[in-house]
Amino acid sequence: MAAEPVVSAFQRLRAEQRGLAAKASELEMELTEHRLVIDTLKEVEPTRKCYRMVGGVLVERTVKEVLPALEINKEQLAKLIDSFATQMVSKGKELNEFRAKHNIRLVNEEKMSRESEGAGKSGSAGVLVSE
Repeated sequence: MAAEPVVSAFQRLRAEQRGLAAKASELEMELTEHRLVIDTLKEVEPTRKCYRMVGGVLVERTVKEVLPALEINKEQLAKLIDSFATQMVSKGKELNEFRAKHNIRLVNEEKMSRESEGAGKSGSAGVLVSE
């Protein structure tokens, strides 16, 4: 396989992995918001009015109507986050296998290996210790 198609395929896999990580992070923040709202609403009277955004429209409901829906959404978000975590692990394995198959080394890895080899030869471990 020529170098350019291998590099572009590798970059595509990395972009997919980054996309999964970004989406998982976004869902984590949404889950945190759901937990915060649920905890707040649990301490409020069930008959109290509250407003919920549904499809871009603000709808008036009561706490007892909204709370169960939020709980369901929270559970679905948690399952979705688990699914993304599994996909990220799978994509990471695929990426590592691709790297091994095509003997791909990242620039940072090469610099680090050269620096560690140089440090070993000069007798310096490259470690700064402060007391």
